[in-house]
Amino acid sequence: MPRKILIADDHSAIRVGVRQICASEFPGMHFDEATNYAEVFQKLKENNWDILILDIDIPGRNGLEILKQIKAEKIKVPVLMFSFHGEEQVAIRALKTGASGYLSKDAADRELVKAINNILDGRKYVSQSISDKLVSMLDEDIEKEPHELLSDREYQTLLLIASGKPVSVIADELFLSKPTISTYRARILEKMKLKNNAEITNYVISRKLI
Repeated sequence: MPRKILIADDHSAIRVGVRQICASEFPGMHFDEATNYAEVFQKLKENNWDILILDIDIPGRNGLEILKQIKAEKIKVPVLMFSFHGEEQVAIRALKTGASGYLSKDAADRELVKAINNILDGRKYVSQSISDKLVSMLDEDIEKEPHELLSDREYQTLLLIASGKPVSVIADELFLSKPTISTYRARILEKMKLKNNAEITNYVISRKLI
């Protein structure tokens, strides 16, 4: 029986690129695609998949919330999280939530192939930089940085604010109301002891989160 990969991303160019890389490296592999939260769960329930390659910013719900729901519903599929966001910050959250691996969309083709092979073999995939970060976290005395105090939704909102998007646009992208996004923003400022969007942007850029 051929292996099956579900590629979940709302950008067609990303889906096509991933599919082309995988098709050339894994002959006979079966592929399907999803572009939003609803399609992801529809296809997960229609078929058994060997890997779900999941964009963290997919419309409907963010990838971390989807991952939590997959675990809650006991859907047996290893998840390779895919994102443009700062690798170390998002990867740790994804792995803690139960992902089998994390890969930056900027990674070389060979890293995608390596990640898929690891997961198909029943292993986790992390880059060397993530491995180093995980080792450093074993030190119980290490202090959390301010952004590590944020919830997944607050963290996603933090990155979108830092990218220059207004509340209305963020609300549309996350399928939430503007008051909800404003509440997240207020919590971010309070938890991180920041004063405004400019300070949010400076913080994110200084730590290379985007």
